[in-house]
Amino acid sequence: MSHNVLISGASSGIGRATALRFAREGWNVGVLARREPLLRELLGECPAGNHFLCAGDMQDAHTIERLDKLIRTHWGQLHALVNCAGIFTPVDLLEVPLEEWRKSFDTMVNGALRLSQLAVRWMRGGGRIIHITSIHGERAERGASAYSMAKAAINQMCRALALEWADRGILVNAIAPGFVDTPMSVVNGVNELQSEWFQQNYVQGHHLPLRRAAQPEEIAGVAYFLAGPDASYITGQVIVVDGGLTITF
Repeated sequence: MSHNVLISGASSGIGRATALRFAREGWNVGVLARREPLLRELLGECPAGNHFLCAGDMQDAHTIERLDKLIRTHWGQLHALVNCAGIFTPVDLLEVPLEEWRKSFDTMVNGALRLSQLAVRWMRGGGRIIHITSIHGERAERGASAYSMAKAAINQMCRALALEWADRGILVNAIAPGFVDTPMSVVNGVNELQSEWFQQNYVQGHHLPLRRAAQPEEIAGVAYFLAGPDASYITGQVIVVDGGLTITF
């Protein structure tokens, strides 16, 4: 029997790597992001399968409606959701307008809930929901308050949904990466992974035991594990994948 997975934030980074990993393992993939050309390029790299794309914003009700129709038309059942969509907007808590601060929540938290609600309707007989969050959900960094609080909210959402949907056979977990070599590493035009600050603190210093950022494929592998049979007794957990970053001080 073929398996079907919906992946958001699939146009780049962790989402793209996750889509490729599942497709190469024989899954049918549905990919969601705002940039349609990148989604088409991604599906062109996937092995043949009953794949589809949906270009749109996951906090938009019309996008959710189109996804619902695509799942019905192509598959009729969903086995896994991997929500990789995320945005990072640096904010100054003293100066930021509330509308700007809320963008992280509107996109990541509300979008995650919309996708989860959609997914569960198609998970007949059980399924897996996996949200990519961040170690920011448990840590604080200057200028990252909106992002961190949104990620923390998704972590708690995973716990709540794991409890409420356990009787449906649906397991809900989160993956919290540390540094990952993706386009989100570029903030205000600067790639933090190439900065002197990163080199001194994390490559030459002692704060990151593995002394490097993760590759997106390393996070995708954990998502694939959580969607598979060996993760059948894991739910409501936040799996930290950070090269040891959060074990040091």
